[in-house]
Amino acid sequence: MNTSYLAYSDYGTTSGAEAALLGIVYLFIFLFSIAGYVISAFLLMRIFDKAGVQGKWRAWVPIYNYMVFAKLGDLSPWVILALVVAAAIPILNFLAGIAIVVALIMVSYRVNAKFGREWPILLLFILGPLGQWIFLAILAFGNNPWNPAIRPAPWANSFLADKTVWNGIPVQPNQQVSGNGGPGVGGSGYGAPGYGSTPPPPAPQSYNPPATGTTPPPPATGTTPPSPPAGPAV
Repeated sequence: MNTSYLAYSDYGTTSGAEAALLGIVYLFIFLFSIAGYVISAFLLMRIFDKAGVQGKWRAWVPIYNYMVFAKLGDLSPWVILALVVAAAIPILNFLAGIAIVVALIMVSYRVNAKFGREWPILLLFILGPLGQWIFLAILAFGNNPWNPAIRPAPWANSFLADKTVWNGIPVQPNQQVSGNGGPGVGGSGYGAPGYGSTPPPPAPQSYNPPATGTTPPPPATGTTPPSPPAGPAV
């Protein structure tokens, strides 16, 4: 009996089984990633709609949707983009991954506060992706209205603060806009005054005297004209 042939046959069978099992694992990971992306995008779409963001398509664009989420949470979207790029570099991917989680918790803390909810709900992040989906679902389907007029973020005066203005996304209160973007674009909630700010005083009304030669308007109906002054006593 050729033992070398049998050994080769067993090795080939084992390798084939391992390859099939590995293919099933990869397929499961792929399907799980697609399902996770669809769930996250749908929940973000609901949150964006509550926050007054125009265009539901924004929630379905990878990376960009979390940049919009960062703007709602008073964090610069360019910080999210820089961390995603850093995560693709082999030397920095581990630290960048941790930084992304921290940034998402910071943003979620602000968005959660604008929905009027307490911070302990952020403990759901400990559960990983499942906890994040539960957190987003609570915000997306909860009855709490969106109220961005809260205290400034702790990083409001640092490079982490959002200073950009994007068309269709409301400018948040206390946002220090840079450049010539102006106070934001589009409907209610855009460019609202910051929390605790004082509106400008109304402009004084000027008095325009009637032109020379014109007759002044008669007094309003129901009023008694003043009596003429009495003459000198006789």
